[in-house]
Amino acid sequence: QVQLVESGGGLVQPGGSLRLSCAASGSIFSNYIMDWYRQAPGKQRELVALITTDGRTNYADSVKGRFIISRDNAKNTVYLQMNSLKPEDTAVYYCHARNVHYSTINYWGQGTQVTVSS
Repeated sequence: QVQLVESGGGLVQPGGSLRLSCAASGSIFSNYIMDWYRQAPGKQRELVALITTDGRTNYADSVKGRFIISRDNAKNTVYLQMNSLKPEDTAVYYCHARNVHYSTINYWGQGTQVTVSS
């Protein structure tokens, strides 16, 4: 069992930055591929960024060059640094963990709201 707790969301002006954190507990963090998803009102949840167990990353086209995902296995934490934020980045951001050995084993955080508005 893995518990995920996100933090760092809030209100920011266009062009600003935020850093989201997701603290994991309850299992071996290094065995999990970590993702950030987001869901805007009236839209489907979409994958924003992922980081593999060995640190490889992938991003949605809409955030490439602006967002950076990273992980600290010693702190059992994954981060999402969001720069040059746009109003269309407004959404609830969710942390997701997927076991690298058993892909059916996955967990979600409760979500954190990010609002980009002037």
